[in-house]
This record gives sequence, structure tokens and C-alpha cells, in this order.
Amino acid sequence: MKNQMQAEAAGTAIAGHGLDWPHLFATRAERMKASEIRELLKLLDQPDVMSFAGGIPDPALFPVAAFGTALTAALSGDSKGAALQYSVSDGYRPLRDWLVTRMASLGVPCTTDNIMITSGSQQALDYLGKLFLSKDDTALVGWPTYLGALQAFNAYEPNYDRLTPLGNRSAADYSHTAETKGGKVKFAYASADFANPTGETLPRSARENILDLAHELDIAVIEDAAYQSLRYDGDEVPPMLALDIARTGSIEATRTVYCGSFSKTLAPGLRVGWVCAAKPVISKLVLMKQAGDLHSATLNQMAIHTVASDGFEAQMAKIRQTYRARRDAMLAALAKHMPDGVSWTRPDGGMYIWLTLPEGFDGAALLAQSLKTERVAFVPGRAFFADGSGANTLRLSFSCASEATIEEGIKRLGRVVRGG
Repeated sequence: MKNQMQAEAAGTAIAGHGLDWPHLFATRAERMKASEIRELLKLLDQPDVMSFAGGIPDPALFPVAAFGTALTAALSGDSKGAALQYSVSDGYRPLRDWLVTRMASLGVPCTTDNIMITSGSQQALDYLGKLFLSKDDTALVGWPTYLGALQAFNAYEPNYDRLTPLGNRSAADYSHTAETKGGKVKFAYASADFANPTGETLPRSARENILDLAHELDIAVIEDAAYQSLRYDGDEVPPMLALDIARTGSIEATRTVYCGSFSKTLAPGLRVGWVCAAKPVISKLVLMKQAGDLHSATLNQMAIHTVASDGFEAQMAKIRQTYRARRDAMLAALAKHMPDGVSWTRPDGGMYIWLTLPEGFDGAALLAQSLKTERVAFVPGRAFFADGSGANTLRLSFSCASEATIEEGIKRLGRVVRGG
């Protein structure tokens, strides 16, 4: 009878709430929050919603035929075994060789040993957070900054401080602030070209200021270059890694870690990115890769290599033309339909425009109203601030909307703002 009662009690617990999992989790789990952007992507399945929310490429621009040919080739002939087999953690050698040439074109002379393939640049950010951050250390980030970077770093329980590219804050001030919070400054993170979420680009002087600060603090610089290829106007600005090499004479003497991606240019679903840095950094990241997922999918790397080798610049020309027109359409629509008191960025590339509303507005409340009355989606800006500020800001993406949709959607959004 006693055993029967125990079994019934256990069954009741399982049928009910079961194990109280949260008290078993590591403390870092408390900092793992759902991405507002990922939740908003669900709206894309609702055909009546005009979405400027997801910062994703237009699938109509994917080089589908080229990937079909590349995948067929990878799965035939002498390469078919290698395409489906385990591979080295560093990444597919021909792709890394191609990236050496690509990085050289950006002013970054390096070797294949300076490059590791990752499962998207998001994996690189996670690994770099793991590599550099101990609990209570400080990461210097933009205000606002890429939400995915905050999510990646949060697991390692850091503090955040505001990175000021204008160079108007001393290294001693940053160091003192970090020490009062129980740790050290470990790196500065910046998306230098057409940043997510603001669309802004750091001028050369700001990049140099960040390198100066990093040298004074003796910290790393993480350069997130996910959008670097998507320039529509203006002159190219050298990557911070290129500027660092110009100062030091060699990539092996630099402190900058460059994170690149094919997600915004060729195909996000294949999850192929890369890190370019000094060999000691790459060596540690390779060990993390071995422990994390062994290696990125070989078949995907082979396909990316073939498509990039055969037509990367042609693909860039096509998507730049389309996205430039959509950016121009959104800027024109904002000028036409937004009321006084609203300001926005004017990006030279990328996928985003950042709106600042008058004080007192709340982007989350505005989104709820917009979806209810106008069926227009965007991303409230608060999620991009490490301290939860920025309630009166929002991010708009123009990459997946036609020019007609942009005109109508911004017109509707303007009505919501006027009513707010």
C-alpha cells in the first residue's frame, strides 16, 4: 500500500507542474531573455501585417539557382564523401582561402590560420563572450547596440558601460567604473558599418578613437561586420582591423577581432560566418568550436564557397540596387508622413532606419496600438539598450518590403504616431 501511495504521489507530481526547474538552473540563466525581434518575426506569417520588424534579407534575392548547382556538385563526384563527413573545426580550407583574399581586399592581410568558420557571426559573439568575460567584468557597447550581442554576452554575467566613439571619456574613468562593479573592462564591441539597430556608420576618426581607448585600457575590440558589404552611398571606411594593422604592422600584433557573415549577402539559412584575428585568438576559438559543435556544416561551407567564388560581387550589385531603392523609399515616406518632433537616421547602407520619438512616447505601447489599428509592425527600441532605456525609440527595416508597401506602411505608422 505504501509503495502504491508513493507511486500515485509521483504520478500526481508528473501530471501536474513536475520538477521545479528554475532553482536548478545556473545563475546565468536569469539573464537569458526572449528576443523581441524573434517574437515579432512570427507576425510575418500574418498576411495582413505590414512588417518593418525583421532585419532579414529578402528571400526573393537569394541566389537559389547558384546554390542548387553548388549543392549538386558538392554531393557528386569525388567530393560527395567529404561533403557529408566530419571536418576540421577551423573550417573548410578552400572557403578560408577565399576569405583570405576577401579580407585582403578590405585592407586586412592575413593567412588562412587567422580565419575560423563559425555557424553565423552570432556564434562568434557567443564564443567571444565566453573567451573574454568573467562574471562582473565590463563590456563596452553602443547605446543602443545589437540585441543579439547583448543576448550572447549576457550568459557570461557581465556589466555594460556606454562606449563613446567620440573619445570624450577617459580610459581611467572606464576602468574605475568597472572596478567599482567588481571586475575589469574586457572589450569594446562595435558594429562600425550600418549598425543594427541604428543604421549608422562610424567615421574613421571614431574608429581610431576606439582603438586608442582599447590600447590605453589594454582590451580587445570586437568588430561586428555583418553589414559591411551593404554600402549604397559614400566612400568605404577601412575596417577597424585594417586600421589596427596599419598601426601595428601585422595582424598578429592587433587587438581587434573581426566577425563577418554571409547571412546578409548570400544565405542566412546556411549559417556560415567567420572570425578573422590574431592566431592566439583563433586557437582558443577553435578549442571552443571543438567543444561546442565540432565544426560548422561541411556541405553548407562547400556551397557558400562555390557561390561566393563564382559570383559574390554580382550578388552584391543586385542586392545593393534593390535595398538602396527601398531605403530611399522609406526615407521619402518618413519625410512625407511623420509629424514634427520625430527624427530618424539616414543610413548609407544596411537594412535599418532608427526613429526617435518625442519624450513621453513608449515604443512598446505604440506597437500594440499600431498592430491593433493599422496592422504595421516594427521593433520597439528599448530592447537594444543595455540599461533598458530608449523607450521613445524604434527600429524600422526596409529590406523585405516593396516600395509600395513602404509608402502605405509608413503612412499608417504616421497616423499612429500622430494619435499617440
